Amino acid sequence: MQQLTAINDLVVRFANVNGTGSASANNMFAMSIFRMGIPVTAKNIFPSNIQGLPTWYEVRVSEKGYLGRREGVDLLVCVNPQSMKQDIASVKSGGYFIYDNTKNLHKDFIREDINYIGIPMIGICMRLYQDARQRQLFKNMIYVGALAALLDIELEVVKGIIADEFKKKPKLIEPNVQAMMEGVKYVQENYESPLGLRVERRDLVGDSIVIDGNTACGLGAVYAGATVAGWYPITPSTSLVEAFAKYANRLRTDPETGLKKVAIVQAEDELAALGMVLGASWNGARAFTATSGPGVSLMNEFLGLAYFAEIPAVLVDVQRGGPSTGMPTRTQQSDLLLAAYASHGDTKHVLLIPSTPTECFNFMADAFDLAERLQTPVIVMTDLDLGMNDHLSAPLKWDDSRRYDRGKVYTAQDLDALSAMGKQFGRYLDVDGDGIPYRTLPATHPTKGSFFTRGTSHDEYARYTEDGVKNAEVLNRLLKKWDTAKDITPKPEFYQTANQSNIGVVFFGTTTYAALEALDLLKQEEDIVIDAMRATAFPFHESVEQFIEAHDQVFVIEQNRDAQFRTLLINELEINPKKLIKILNYDGMPITAEAIRRQIVGVLATV
Repeated sequence: MQQLTAINDLVVRFANVNGTGSASANNMFAMSIFRMGIPVTAKNIFPSNIQGLPTWYEVRVSEKGYLGRREGVDLLVCVNPQSMKQDIASVKSGGYFIYDNTKNLHKDFIREDINYIGIPMIGICMRLYQDARQRQLFKNMIYVGALAALLDIELEVVKGIIADEFKKKPKLIEPNVQAMMEGVKYVQENYESPLGLRVERRDLVGDSIVIDGNTACGLGAVYAGATVAGWYPITPSTSLVEAFAKYANRLRTDPETGLKKVAIVQAEDELAALGMVLGASWNGARAFTATSGPGVSLMNEFLGLAYFAEIPAVLVDVQRGGPSTGMPTRTQQSDLLLAAYASHGDTKHVLLIPSTPTECFNFMADAFDLAERLQTPVIVMTDLDLGMNDHLSAPLKWDDSRRYDRGKVYTAQDLDALSAMGKQFGRYLDVDGDGIPYRTLPATHPTKGSFFTRGTSHDEYARYTEDGVKNAEVLNRLLKKWDTAKDITPKPEFYQTANQSNIGVVFFGTTTYAALEALDLLKQEEDIVIDAMRATAFPFHESVEQFIEAHDQVFVIEQNRDAQFRTLLINELEINPKKLIKILNYDGMPITAEAIRRQIVGVLATV
């Protein structure tokens, strides 16, 4: 029978039951490969209930550094009978299926073109452990050991991972190592190992770290100077605020008094959470909230207030599958239009779109600076894949010389100086011609400055008005501020110094991983060269329009049904819709390079 063979190029999938402690063991498997110097990425595919339903954990190993999701499973570890039929079907021809052979496998689950490796995990646990919970947990370590033997993972590395995992509970180290070695022993005594499909030590990860985007965002908020978080829990953003709380407790505690220099308030709902953020921001704090699509829907009213009253605020939208409750534990990029134009009336919001945990960290700092400089909400658009999955990332670095950009804020002295010159402070006056007025913090001056704000129509002095001409002047000034934002938000990234093709491709966020791999596949296997641009922000910098104008066709890759990013490009840049070609994925799983290649080749074949 054919057997897949490869070194440092494989996909391993674990089929487990939610709530059985498998996630920890699966992560130890992935981290063992990382510590052998091999690029690796993992996807945790889990249900939205608490426990009992199938869950999968997919690990891609790629010596070439391709870290997007890949189609096809080379080796599958199945410990969940409930999903076994579909798990067997997912294995590539010539691949390997590892299962518990304590009981015989039913004939309906036999495929002639894949290799079966049976390991009596339950049988070993029944023999060694009396406690039911121990049997469940150590079964996971048995298959980790079996994989170590089959794939030639260095055992000392695995032991080191176990020691790190249980360093706070050292009594658990030895029994977990013993369970792992039971798996190693069984494979060595019953199968030829290692397989032709295996890993081999390299030095390809350098000083990279493994971290998820939510943790990076939370830490970024701390370094950005955030002292207030108003939030309401919602998957997949909850761990972001938890990370902020974890690091704030460590870094925002007064060493002398022990008092916390941070306020983290769980509100009764998402609207109230953003209201807290706006109140804190109005009073001079750096404040933020984190949510997902349903939360952004509820926050629309206050987002409109912040836009029109010009109050700084930072919001992180960790996107998930929709619409409505949708797929809470699946990934999509389907909140783009919702976030960009959130609230009624003529409203536009600045969006920052990171692609890696490193950018999550950096863009959070940028978001607070931009929010205060522009006096407007800034929304950081991540997704479940980036937010909750571990990614290989450059180390997070903070420039200690960096100073926060608080924007145009008048002090009491500034206000007195204006009065001395016979000028009146106008909260919404465009003094510098960039659309951005000056603000004051409440109680800056006993008689001058701003003491309240409103969401109703107003003139340049914040006085209520129903004069339509005055209201239009304010709306026009906000558009001028929007133009200013185009030059101070993160610039797009180009993957060629000069255009090499009349075909271009645009992508953003987590589509980047698969898009870059797809470009290599198209060049190597199809001899198709395509110029590429990664968008990082909205509004669009002028170079985005220039890139599109320089190409006859531009493919737009995104993970939603309605091509929302393409719609933004058409709407904001007045691009001919026929020029922008949709490349879409919206099944809740990260898009693959193979899917991108198929769609692009299919379109080009019809031209």
